[in-house]
Amino acid sequence: MKTEFSLAQLADPDIAEADRILRTCVHCGFCTATCPTYVLLGDELDSPRGRIYLIKEMLQKDKPPTQAVVKHIDRCLSCLACMTTCPSGVNYMHLVDQARVRIERDFKRPLAERLLRAALVRVLPNPNLFRTAMRLSRLVRPVAALLPAPKTPTATPTLWQRLRAMLALAPGELPEPGPAAGRVFAALGRRRGRVALLQGCAQQVLAPRINQAAINVLTRHGIEVVLVKDEQCCGALTHHLGRDDEALERVRANVAAWSAEAARDGLDAIVVTTSGCGTVIKDYGYMLREDLDFAGPAAKISGLAKDITEYLAGLEMTPAQPTHGDVVIAYHAACSLQHGQKLTAIPKDLLSKNGFVVKDVPESHLCCGSAGTYNLLQPDIATRLRDRKIANIATVKPDMIAAGNIGCMMQIAGGTSVPVVHTIELLDWATGGPRPPSTRSISAARFQGADHQKRLMDMDRRQQEDHDG
Repeated sequence: MKTEFSLAQLADPDIAEADRILRTCVHCGFCTATCPTYVLLGDELDSPRGRIYLIKEMLQKDKPPTQAVVKHIDRCLSCLACMTTCPSGVNYMHLVDQARVRIERDFKRPLAERLLRAALVRVLPNPNLFRTAMRLSRLVRPVAALLPAPKTPTATPTLWQRLRAMLALAPGELPEPGPAAGRVFAALGRRRGRVALLQGCAQQVLAPRINQAAINVLTRHGIEVVLVKDEQCCGALTHHLGRDDEALERVRANVAAWSAEAARDGLDAIVVTTSGCGTVIKDYGYMLREDLDFAGPAAKISGLAKDITEYLAGLEMTPAQPTHGDVVIAYHAACSLQHGQKLTAIPKDLLSKNGFVVKDVPESHLCCGSAGTYNLLQPDIATRLRDRKIANIATVKPDMIAAGNIGCMMQIAGGTSVPVVHTIELLDWATGGPRPPSTRSISAARFQGADHQKRLMDMDRRQQEDHDG
């Protein structure tokens, strides 16, 4: 693609990078076939190719973005399916991230939307504030149906639509908090390695069981696990909302905290159970490439970051007992994992090797509509994508749905009665851990073998005794 940036513009490292990315694009249009918004809406400007043209014009002219440009960029999920499809290697992720920063800086949104986005940036990365917000939402949730709805479809969702979506996603109850930052979990038996486990923001409030399952599996296989005390939000939420300065502050804080932990007691990896976070952490080196003090350490941290399944694939895991041979798992490939990190086969292979029947979901390349805060800010499109995803999942008739990202799990669970679990919960169960709580509604008779049914009932009884005690 031809560009016409001035020499003065190209002196800006970000513009120089955008120019390189734009020149890589040959506008072939392969990306349109796998873009969720183009598949749904059929508008060229809601495809990667169309957005690339809009971004090029915005950056070249160096003028505030128009309402039309903002609408189409806001509709992008940053699912990165286009990057998987693109034959030319266009780094759309870095280009659209620049566009979001420019929009946040130069476009004045309506007051209600500015306040809503500011609240999301303030609350979601802070587990204490997020927990409080979830508790308050339980009080307000009964009146969600009374919120006004538009009589006709709108190009931009209204504040009431967004508030209704937020309340719909809020859980009815919250689990007890997980282990506190600063704790170290010793390896069982001979220590084979040492890792830091990302504690996360929303996940530690909504589903601390996920990281507990990771701790169980890792320590069971000889890995010491540390929850680094000074760790912060990974920066993904603020980064994707265009608040780059705030995001980079968090990135620097994490690089400093993890580097100190690695220097003090050593780290073989930084293990991540939320794939959306993992994609951003693996990009820390790029994000801080112009920072003389942090560029090197950030690149090292990016090199240490591993998805939990990616790390476990390098271990010799305890052989699974043949007790789950007829449990059908529909594997939902989170976009951040399959497109952002290019991890496609590993999670499925681990589940299969540990005794589960794993089914691919039709149209697995299409996003479920979660995409960070997307299902809060673009609820109409997000709901259509969720319903399409669930319809595809239903075709494989699963007992459970497995995913590697808390956002996908919450999104999909909002539209189906099939239990949705994290991949690591199943791997924990298969290697001696507890049965995932969300699967208790499945009859023990569904699982293979009378002996296995007895083990399940004994396991459930012990867990109940532990809870009562």
